[in-house]
Amino acid sequence: MKTLENALKHRVGLGTAPLGNMFRDVPEEEARETIQTAWDQGVRYFDTAPFYGAGLAESRLGDVLSQYDRDEYVISTKVGRYMSQEEEDKDGLFAHGRNNKVITDYSAEATRKSIEQSLERLKTDRLDIVYVHDLSPDFHGDEWISKFEEARTGAFRVLSEMREKGIIKGWGLGVNTTEPIEIAMELEENRPDINLSAIQYTLLQHDRALERMMKTAEEKGIDIVVGGPYNSGALFGGDHFNYEKAGADIIGRVNQLKEIGDKHGVHLKAAALQFSTAHPAVKSVIPGSTRPERIKEDLDMIQRDIPEAFWQELVERGFISPQAPLPESQK
Repeated sequence: MKTLENALKHRVGLGTAPLGNMFRDVPEEEARETIQTAWDQGVRYFDTAPFYGAGLAESRLGDVLSQYDRDEYVISTKVGRYMSQEEEDKDGLFAHGRNNKVITDYSAEATRKSIEQSLERLKTDRLDIVYVHDLSPDFHGDEWISKFEEARTGAFRVLSEMREKGIIKGWGLGVNTTEPIEIAMELEENRPDINLSAIQYTLLQHDRALERMMKTAEEKGIDIVVGGPYNSGALFGGDHFNYEKAGADIIGRVNQLKEIGDKHGVHLKAAALQFSTAHPAVKSVIPGSTRPERIKEDLDMIQRDIPEAFWQELVERGFISPQAPLPESQK
């Protein structure tokens, strides 16, 4: 059975949020080809969630992976939401996803129900890693603290029991902000052992994460998986930054980074992947895509050599914190 560490090729896994029809309606053939290409390129860690298209990403992933030996790959999915047979109108990130109503619930009963549904969609008999999803201010506003308490006495306990019994290998939080992870790592009971931190430890945004989250994770031996390393595509001139429309300040910052990258012959995708994985607490980075050719590109970019002068200029000009570990030369 593969562990996360030996399932990773160059520390790159595949995030499947885009395969849940995030932002657009992704044809089935394109989604399948993306997953198949990742497999063919040696990717063996796949992250998904019920929230991604109301189960669509999980089902698409299961359709492809179920043809392979289950011991040859690692799956992480998430709890905190489960699907109802009732339908609802969709908007926002997954407006093009399935119409099933998504129920948000962090209780013990809902956690077990969510896992049962995920196993069915993924066509597998077991999960490796489970993250408690979006237990964070960006989704719940001022209510997130009460939601956290609901999860602490519900989802956290269930997942800790499953980990102790060997049903899963690990669990943690999968969120877009740092504070929930910071709090969870300080718990005396039912403490996570791996967390998925999206959009927070990236080339474009990492100061807040460095202040406490990354330091605590390293001190306590808790692994971090970095999601959204490109901040929703903003790093390459895309329209979105952290799942929302990119502002003029972000666009200006990206343009400056590109100028520095061009000066040193460095592609920003290579810089992003190598920066996020340079921190000793980071176990993996999981960029997401619906384009098969970008999977190959990701694996190529993380192996590219980047001159030390590039990193030094970013530090000197304030684009990278002086406290951030820098990548070593690939040569």
